[in-house]
Amino acid sequence: MKTIQEYLSDKGYNVASDETTSHIDEWMNWYEGYVKDFHHYTVYNGIESVGKDRYALGMAKTVAEDWANLLLNEKVKIYTGKDFDKQLQEVFEYNNFRVKGNQLIELAFALGTGAFVEYKDADGKVVIDFIRAGMIYPLSWDNGYVNECAFGSVRERDGKKQYYIQIHKMQNKKYIIENHLVNADSGTDIELDKGMLDVVPTGISIPLFQIITPNIVNNIDLDSPYGISVYANGVDQLKGCDLVFDSYMNEFELGKRKIMVPLSMAKIQMGTDGVTKPVFDKNDSTFYAIPGDRDGNLKIDTYDPQIRAEDHDKGINKALDLLSFKCGMGTGRYKFENGNVKTATEVISDKSELYQSLKKHEIVLDSAFKSMVKAIGQLLGKEIKDVNIDFDDSIIEDKQSERQTDKGDIAIGAMTLLEYRMKWYGETEEEAAKNINEPAEMIP
Repeated sequence: MKTIQEYLSDKGYNVASDETTSHIDEWMNWYEGYVKDFHHYTVYNGIESVGKDRYALGMAKTVAEDWANLLLNEKVKIYTGKDFDKQLQEVFEYNNFRVKGNQLIELAFALGTGAFVEYKDADGKVVIDFIRAGMIYPLSWDNGYVNECAFGSVRERDGKKQYYIQIHKMQNKKYIIENHLVNADSGTDIELDKGMLDVVPTGISIPLFQIITPNIVNNIDLDSPYGISVYANGVDQLKGCDLVFDSYMNEFELGKRKIMVPLSMAKIQMGTDGVTKPVFDKNDSTFYAIPGDRDGNLKIDTYDPQIRAEDHDKGINKALDLLSFKCGMGTGRYKFENGNVKTATEVISDKSELYQSLKKHEIVLDSAFKSMVKAIGQLLGKEIKDVNIDFDDSIIEDKQSERQTDKGDIAIGAMTLLEYRMKWYGETEEEAAKNINEPAEMIP
């Protein structure tokens, strides 16, 4: 079976191929919560080794979810001038952008890379595709900025696997989009779906796609156009969380009273098949087979250990702090209580590591969102110059004091009410001016 990357290479495209892509499957396994080489292990029960699966906290997904919720939630505003804003919000609603966009950011932070892709469907509506890592194939890039890119997806038709590949590339300083349907087994082109064109000349000079990554340096390959997972350098800490949690869970399981059974008493001397077998279930941890008593006497003993719940609570919280720190959230973001991981909900200082990381990641999304809005405008025949992105800063500790300071500046004439409304209400200059003129207008 041919891969999409092999197909593109056969077509003469210079596809990015570096060490980063080999880690995507590993990051996905951590995101899914099960890494076979780590979570599956064997334990000796006194008779034989038995396979076991390690308990997992699933913190990789929790961290990716947390970053997505901090960066794109219901309080984030993306808007332009009033002439285009209604159309823009209709496009977002048609594409379920608030939900799908949040999910894409979660996957991009988990797998290192994601992409928004815009085009017009057969009905003339603007469609936004949300593409995760593993389906993104940069073709040309400069200083980390991707200029041309292919996007792939896998589908099933008549019991056969197909690839749908969309290639965005420059031709005479304008973008064209190539559509390909490929037989996954042979790697040969097949007939496109009805209404689908081989080549779509967009007539647009800006890309109709935006690549998003966590705003951290790719230390796997410094020249790669791909990003890395937000927990790429925290895999050992993910292991630490699961190791301590597994010990915590086993503390209760293994802390149950055990019955120590001499080996001779734990076996049937001769089974029907001529082989001796233990009387009890080998997977039942209640019983443990021992060679026999030191004095040669056969007796059954019990084992009833103390459960170290408090020590494990401390261990898990320390492991969570280490993981949170490695993922750019500082310490104290997560806390293990009553068998569950809870996320801190209190406001944070604008000098904290979480705040600084948040503002850093917003830089990448700010650029991507603005480029996406301008691309949507181009598809709808509009030239959009000003795009405003207001991220959610409600968790920042000093916002209220900053707002009070701005009110004081208004009182002494250092700030206008127009500037105040634009800053704190996210209004355009025209909207703020209109609202100021309303008689009932008051500063909250």
